[in-house]
Amino acid sequence: MPRVAAATPNLNAFNPSSTLSATEEGKSMKIVIPGGTGQVGAVLDRALTAAGHEVVILTRRPVGEREVHWDGESAGEWVREIDGSDVVINLAGRSVSCRYTPANLKAMMDSRVRSTQAVGGAVEAAARPPRLWLQMSTATLYAHRYDAPHDEATGVIGGTEAGVPAYWGYSVEIAKAWERAQEEADAPHTRKVALRSAMVMSPDRGGVFDVMSWMARLGLGGPVAGGAQYVSWIHDDDFVRAVRFLIERDDISGPVNLAAPTPLPHRAFMRALRAAWRVPVGLPATKGMAELGAYVLRTDTELLLKSRRVVPGRLLDEGFTFDHGTWPEAARDLAERRRTGRRTAAGRVPRPARAGGR
Repeated sequence: MPRVAAATPNLNAFNPSSTLSATEEGKSMKIVIPGGTGQVGAVLDRALTAAGHEVVILTRRPVGEREVHWDGESAGEWVREIDGSDVVINLAGRSVSCRYTPANLKAMMDSRVRSTQAVGGAVEAAARPPRLWLQMSTATLYAHRYDAPHDEATGVIGGTEAGVPAYWGYSVEIAKAWERAQEEADAPHTRKVALRSAMVMSPDRGGVFDVMSWMARLGLGGPVAGGAQYVSWIHDDDFVRAVRFLIERDDISGPVNLAAPTPLPHRAFMRALRAAWRVPVGLPATKGMAELGAYVLRTDTELLLKSRRVVPGRLLDEGFTFDHGTWPEAARDLAERRRTGRRTAAGRVPRPARAGGR
């Protein structure tokens, strides 16, 4: 049974009623976020900036004063931002919201591995390397599974499951190569953590919660292919709090699952989402209907059909607590924030993320 730790006030909870600013803590950090223009980057940027930290975004298309150009592959002027920084949070990589064609899968692989190698090269060459490198990874690394949850100690790495499309195995290979690129960086003075993240749920326009909510409100939010496949997720406030927890805990390194402790079957997930939006029914979809819909939306059914039953074993063991540990409550909070425009944990109305996050 997944463990849900009770919330306690002494873990620097990153929420509107309990947020220590950098000034209050007496330590403002410089945090560099390669690929920080997507949904997850927007969540971290506004939260960390509002807390008083200096946040620099590395992006192919800089438009803001805190954004610096990079190409995600080669060294350039951007490496100066890494040298002397406190924390690097690398989110770079081609969006997974696409058709999983051979060309797109190769682009996912290349963009993740090459950008991670570029960050690693900058960390290696820095005269004053960052003390922490948080590297985005994915819960997709784990096997398609219904019977038991995956934590970091006992989870089964995917790629060899029977009865699933062969290309699902390539998604696992991407995740493995992504983490390996960080591991291979020669950075003895920098602590390295791989963030095996589930879907980050925020009310930002264009994010995964927004897309699922749109479908639910249209009456299309029923179970897909029976709905037995598990959905792993994490509320955006808890995602930020977990990142902050990992920044502060100098004794934690290696892979860490960033997921709420209560994954649930897709049918129950969508039922709770419909309830949050006060939509009484949702039309179910067969596997064939899902494939047709994914084709029209230019995305892939793996995102819907793979059973991701992932739990945050290391976070819970280290004493982290979740403010939004169950999906029905989290969905209600997110829907209310979107419905009313209520300010987020960082004190700003969610802004739309730019496509790609590269």
